Amino acid sequence: MCGIAGTYGNAPPDERLLEAMGQSLRHRGPDAGGVWRDAEAGIGFSHRRLAIVDLSPHGAQPMTSADGRWTLCYNGEIYNHGAIRRALESEGAGPPGGWRGHSDTETILQAIATWGLDRTLAAAAGMFAFALWDAGERRLLLVRDRFGEKPLYYGWCGRDFVFASELKALRRHPNFRGEIDRASLDAFARRGNVPAPRSIYRGIFKLPPASILTLDRAAATTPLSEAPAADGGFLRHYWDYRQVVAAGFAEPIADEAAALAALEEALGQAIADQAVADVPVGAFLSGGVDSSTVTALYQRHSRHAVRTFSIGFGEEGYNEADHARAVAEHLGTVHHEQLVTAADAREIIPLIPAIYDEPFADSSQIPTFLVSRFARGEVTVALTGDGGDELFAGYNRHVQAPALWRRLSRIPAPFRAAGGVLGRVPPGVWKGLLPSGQPHVGAKIQKGLQVAGRARSLGELADLFLDEWAGEEPVRGASRVEIRHLADSNPPNAIDLTTADALGFLPDDILTKVDRASMAVSLETRVPFLDHRVAELAARIPLSLKIRDRRGKYLVRQLLYRHVPAALIDRPKTGFGIPLGDWLKGPLREWAESLLEPASLNEQSWFETALVRRRWADHLAGRRDGAQALWSVLMFQAWLAEQRG
Repeated sequence: MCGIAGTYGNAPPDERLLEAMGQSLRHRGPDAGGVWRDAEAGIGFSHRRLAIVDLSPHGAQPMTSADGRWTLCYNGEIYNHGAIRRALESEGAGPPGGWRGHSDTETILQAIATWGLDRTLAAAAGMFAFALWDAGERRLLLVRDRFGEKPLYYGWCGRDFVFASELKALRRHPNFRGEIDRASLDAFARRGNVPAPRSIYRGIFKLPPASILTLDRAAATTPLSEAPAADGGFLRHYWDYRQVVAAGFAEPIADEAAALAALEEALGQAIADQAVADVPVGAFLSGGVDSSTVTALYQRHSRHAVRTFSIGFGEEGYNEADHARAVAEHLGTVHHEQLVTAADAREIIPLIPAIYDEPFADSSQIPTFLVSRFARGEVTVALTGDGGDELFAGYNRHVQAPALWRRLSRIPAPFRAAGGVLGRVPPGVWKGLLPSGQPHVGAKIQKGLQVAGRARSLGELADLFLDEWAGEEPVRGASRVEIRHLADSNPPNAIDLTTADALGFLPDDILTKVDRASMAVSLETRVPFLDHRVAELAARIPLSLKIRDRRGKYLVRQLLYRHVPAALIDRPKTGFGIPLGDWLKGPLREWAESLLEPASLNEQSWFETALVRRRWADHLAGRRDGAQALWSVLMFQAWLAEQRG
């Protein structure tokens, strides 16, 4: 895992600037750094290395191919690079003079030189974001992995094209403007993240997952005000998850036994591939279905006891440490556990703006950082269970929203709107009337009642439920960004929701959260569920084997039950969260009040002060849960203060 950055323009690249850009990413690669330039071409790369495979200088970057045509600046891991290397050798296509080392970087360069970029990407199983200079065609190519596990920002500073793993490297450029985009801020306030291809800054963009951006010098020195469309010009996709889902739907594995065997084989192979490293490897273990499945299969493939890591909270409904410990004891892992308090969270909050580099407000960013820091004391790589929810219908909304919409759609819109009056009932009342053991049940019921009357389709229902400011305009003078990855089908289908989450929520929220939190402490995280071969298999598994008895991830559960007793796993889904609402009323209240006071909000002029203050008062009084909506405002205010500092 690494950090990459670079510039492309008319003038020879500034070596000191490239070094400064790389130095800002040192946390992503503390082991070594390198700079490469082609002064005549106007191109320069900067690289920071976290050595995982081939710790010798033979794995150092930027790296040029044996034939001299290609230069690669690469962040990520290709897990099947050994198989690719053997395939090249079987074709007599190894590098002249033999391999210099055993790094995946050298393998990928030789594959590109032999097969071309598209065939190499089709063969590669991994996570990556890289810059590739083609000296033959005099062009720069930026490439991002299929699901967007690794980040890549790009844009223009003056007439220089710039790119980097994180925004902090781009801010080192002397012509960086840093003009905040109000539309991006509005999207952030509503969803807790800035969705690709936008960033918080005008003129700076995120490369979408599974895409290639190609620039010659003329294109690199012609700034764009909007992100290019994927039309086969500057930007094109080399893999399409929607097509994967459609192909799977056309060729389903209807037999449960066959599907289960295929899943165990594919996921087991992905875990075995991802457990290979020249440094210590472990796994995050929450005790939930996904992380327990990854850990169980990892332990089965490992010759040694797997090192597992979990954290817990003292508050009821949030502490899964006991469940994780029970799973670890059953599997025989070497388990590590840490209890987290509100004081620990308060200690982390000042670090968040620098860690995430643009406003980010999924509050589970705090425990994700804490477990990453905890694990880094023992290992350099950790496997995670992320991606299982999106591929196998694991979120509650996947199960509940289609059925809810089918019922709602039979009710005339005026009557549904009238029912929204019930949305004024405080969350605590609903929690008392419908006890479930889940801490957020009251807030979710209240939110569902508020948005049900406005939705005109399943897609709108899902979007409104995810919009923390639905029906309100929190950002002054902002235009609305359309954030929709869901194509409504008839009848409403959970596959639509899971596909939308895999295309949007997964890369923009989940994978962003994990990448920044882990890389802040130089920990590489790997995600076996997102091996593209597992994803392509998951697309062939019909909905009846994903949702059963009003619960998601049916087939993954059946796989897990082969290794862990159901009694240790079966309980309501809680997610990896913190008691944010209670903490904002208690130990974090003074900090929150300082950022939400009218003088502070009015000085910045970004948010509608009266609206935010009303939401804050309602939250403190228990009339309406505003934790997530307020957390977005708080994270932006904290980020803005850090930027100015």
